[in-house]
Amino acid sequence: MDWLARGEEKRCDPQQVLPGARSVVVVALNYWQGNTTLRAMPIKGRPLHATGRIARYAWGEDYHSVMLPKLEQLSACLDDHGGRQKCYVDTGPILERDYAADAGIGWHGKSTMLVDPKLGTWFFLGEILTTLELPPDAPQPARCGTCTLCITACPTGAITEAHRLDARRCISYLTIELKGAIPLELRPLIGDRIYGCDDCLDACPWNRFAEVSREAAFAARPAIGRPLRDYLALDDAQFRALFRGSPIKRIKRRGLLRNVCVALGNTGDATDLPALQRAARDSEPLIAEHALWAIDRIGERAGMA
Repeated sequence: MDWLARGEEKRCDPQQVLPGARSVVVVALNYWQGNTTLRAMPIKGRPLHATGRIARYAWGEDYHSVMLPKLEQLSACLDDHGGRQKCYVDTGPILERDYAADAGIGWHGKSTMLVDPKLGTWFFLGEILTTLELPPDAPQPARCGTCTLCITACPTGAITEAHRLDARRCISYLTIELKGAIPLELRPLIGDRIYGCDDCLDACPWNRFAEVSREAAFAARPAIGRPLRDYLALDDAQFRALFRGSPIKRIKRRGLLRNVCVALGNTGDATDLPALQRAARDSEPLIAEHALWAIDRIGERAGMA
């Protein structure tokens, strides 16, 4: 995640992003889809093989494309009042969670995620830098108290203490940001997760107050309800077509199929071996190596059985 070090000065000084900036407008957009669990349809009374878990924020349309037009509409209103603006949705040198906490959107939870008593943790953030001087909102008091459920829920122990996250162990980092091989010692801990992880969010007690989003674009797409091994049959063109407009497209075919191989290595059985054996001959070395690992894992479980 070397990109975090780039533009460090800009992240600390909005004036270097927008000369004359005097205010930061922060917005939140709920994406919670309720307690829906994505599962394959049953056949003859038995469930299909696992679909693999995908972080809820990636179930629907890419939040960047959903939120940016909304921010630009708000920016146009500020234009009418004489302001100059720049809009960002997780795309610029903006310390968005810090600004959001200062603006009263929520408080910093112990998982490092922002928490709001009405939205819980299920929301996206967007920012508008403006040259207008706007009256500030008061921050919210932290309401985590002695709760440490998010810390204990982390499958890899990535939340090392309150407000401190070791990204190198975080499943969201391993399945999305990491471009190379997933470390061998962490692969079993990933379980059936193939894009991101919601465990620390699911554990937060404040989410019992969350309401289902009214934004239809965040509803689950059919592409994420497939049995795991079906993903291994995708070529590049099929991957791009299937995940067009989805956040998942950012990790490309090589990233998704790498993750799928790890998930099958953790949860698959002998019926998944033909798909994995084909993947082990894939022209992409990253996919082939993880497929071979998965084959070995399934073989070990079969031997023990």
